Amino acid sequence: MIAALISLFRLRLALVNGAAALGGYLLFPARVDLAAVCALFIGVVLMAAAGSALNQVGERDLDRLMQRTCRRPLPTGRLARRTAVLLAAGCLAAGATLLAFFGGPLPALLGLAVIVWYLAVYTPLKRRSQFALAVGAVCGAAAPVIGWCFAGGSPVDFRVVVLAGVLYLWQVPHFWLLQQRHAEDYRRAGIPLFEAAGGRGAASLCRLWLAAMLAAAMMLPAFGVLAGSAALWGAVFCTPLLLTACKRSEPALFACINLFPVLLTLALCVGR
Repeated sequence: MIAALISLFRLRLALVNGAAALGGYLLFPARVDLAAVCALFIGVVLMAAAGSALNQVGERDLDRLMQRTCRRPLPTGRLARRTAVLLAAGCLAAGATLLAFFGGPLPALLGLAVIVWYLAVYTPLKRRSQFALAVGAVCGAAAPVIGWCFAGGSPVDFRVVVLAGVLYLWQVPHFWLLQQRHAEDYRRAGIPLFEAAGGRGAASLCRLWLAAMLAAAMMLPAFGVLAGSAALWGAVFCTPLLLTACKRSEPALFACINLFPVLLTLALCVGR
């Protein structure tokens, strides 16, 4: 049962979203409140888990066709559709309540808007267009904005917009490599592939993209996103990823791409 819930909620992805939200919170120049930090992290993780569960409810027909997803709890019958919906609703309500109680209505509304965007815009679009990623990446980039607003900032402040932009760019090579790894699955399900993701040049393109993105991340101090010791630690954390990007190992490349938002959050933590 626990394994089924972890799969339904895509716990690792939810935790990455929570870490990205903490990055936005720590970027805001104010005193860090431990209770608020816990509420933000748990709230965002719960809302991300709810979005994943509702997505699996809506895409259970596609999940049955793909080897990567056919063992999820809904296609295998380990969880009923009604149970998944109720669990998602509970996580959504709990997450939104935490965000609203500790951070005000704006973070909760942003979280709800992201879930609506993910389910009503990105999910249908990815069955029709190879460029759906450009729309779906907004969801991952929104997490630091939620954290920033939770701390009391404005969602249009240039500092959090720059941070969100870097995380938006981070998602592109992540999904390119994922599509390349499971290209046959995507074709079997009728999901359009980004052309570069189906070819041999995808890893090279991702490597180049990642190197450019990490170089841009090292320039964040110029925009006031990282300062002082945070800038130093940002360089310390990013350099190993940059070196890994130069290697030929695709699993290592995929792993270092997934580590990026967590390491960026660690740099912001050190700076506080």
